[in-house]
Amino acid sequence: MPRLVLYTFGVLKSPLADPAPLTREFYDRGEAVYRQIGRHPGYLARAEAADGDRGVLFGADWGPWGEFAVPAWYGKGRTADTTALAATLSLWTGPRAAFDAVYTGPHREALNRRYDWFERSDHPNHVIWWVSDDVTPAWQDGVSRLEHLHAHGPAPHAFTFRHAFTPEGTPTRTDGTGHDH
Repeated sequence: MPRLVLYTFGVLKSPLADPAPLTREFYDRGEAVYRQIGRHPGYLARAEAADGDRGVLFGADWGPWGEFAVPAWYGKGRTADTTALAATLSLWTGPRAAFDAVYTGPHREALNRRYDWFERSDHPNHVIWWVSDDVTPAWQDGVSRLEHLHAHGPAPHAFTFRHAFTPEGTPTRTDGTGHDH
């Protein structure tokens, strides 16, 4: 049975190592959001670094999720002291489950505050695609598909909740989406 992959990417206003209250708030809220999403119906797994210290993304051991990668447009730091981004890579049973997890509850509340933490961008902040049940997507897959989405728009191999496709490549829509985030 096909599974849905969700890759998200955003550039933070300040590095993850910044001790300022807004950065601490982002971390604290993020940890609560991850706990909630991990219990959401339809959630299967997410990329987690085996040796992940706070703010260490580049060079961490991501196991089957591959080496950490970022889109070409990310121009900030890559060390534990300078990295200024948030990225997720997760597996879901389908778009409805992922959409509900993202746009309800604690994650919805966090999205309402996203411009307190993240820079505004003309680049998409998420991309979704289907994989077979024996595939673990890699970070580079998410980056490539996000860059493709930005350059060419939604397609069966790189799409959004609003402009979604079935596993067979037929256009569809995740009911309830009035916007594309």
